[in-house]
Amino acid sequence: MRIRPTLSWTPTEGLPPGTTDLEPVVDALGGGGVLVLSGAGISTESGIPDYRGEGGSLSRHTPMTYQDFTAEAQARRRYWARSHLGWRTFGRARPNAGHRAVAAFGRAGLLSGVITQNVDGLHQGAGSEDVVELHGSLARVVCLSCGAVSPRGELARRLAEANADFAPVAAGINPDGDADLTDEQVGDFRVVPCAVCGGVLKPDVVFFGETVPPARVEHCRGLVREATALLVLGSSLTVMSGLRFVREAALAGKPVLIVNRDATRGDRHALTRVALPLGAALTTVADRLGLPGAP
Repeated sequence: MRIRPTLSWTPTEGLPPGTTDLEPVVDALGGGGVLVLSGAGISTESGIPDYRGEGGSLSRHTPMTYQDFTAEAQARRRYWARSHLGWRTFGRARPNAGHRAVAAFGRAGLLSGVITQNVDGLHQGAGSEDVVELHGSLARVVCLSCGAVSPRGELARRLAEANADFAPVAAGINPDGDADLTDEQVGDFRVVPCAVCGGVLKPDVVFFGETVPPARVEHCRGLVREATALLVLGSSLTVMSGLRFVREAALAGKPVLIVNRDATRGDRHALTRVALPLGAALTTVADRLGLPGAP
């Protein structure tokens, strides 16, 4: 499965309006077996911006594509300089009320699984287990030559040693961990090779234009088939890798419920879209379900 580099989506007429009624979400979770599909919007309250919401990073930033990263040494230099700086912000980010509510749903046995399009690891940080990272994780690095996987912290240490004087001030941080830097700020940043074979290192994430591992996609499809309902949290569903699961759930007659302040590409397939801030909405749902330890 290949992520199409679709960076924007314009809502069409005829989409059902958003609501503030959380009862359908409460009812679905109360029955158990709900599959969560989360996007960048669930992490904004942790200080990580989303792509397409109000003030989203796409207004100033084009994400790296797999084709550019693999074809151009200068593109890799830009990416690693910006990502090295952005990683510090990701390292400081902490789970918010939305992540903690999802973890509470899981502890109560109400979820069949969690699929996240995010690469920030915040669901796991909140206590969610068996999270499927659809697009990978920034916490890992993979060599494109020998396939060796290593911790991001190890690479951060090596990059810091190779670029001791690198300390620019970024204009902003993006959902992919990329800091906004000019070419002048990137300068002659030194990229380090794989410590095993000397090959090209890449974050263990799926770039735009890259193929999601087929086994991972099939695992997610299996989770959709087993779920009683699909709950989408903080995703515009612009990218087909997430939207396809919404379509498959709807085609199978399973309720699709979306909590996202703005219209999404999956609204026409949904039973409801709750247009409320995620942290507050999910905290309210957890309270109504009487979950112990909920935020």
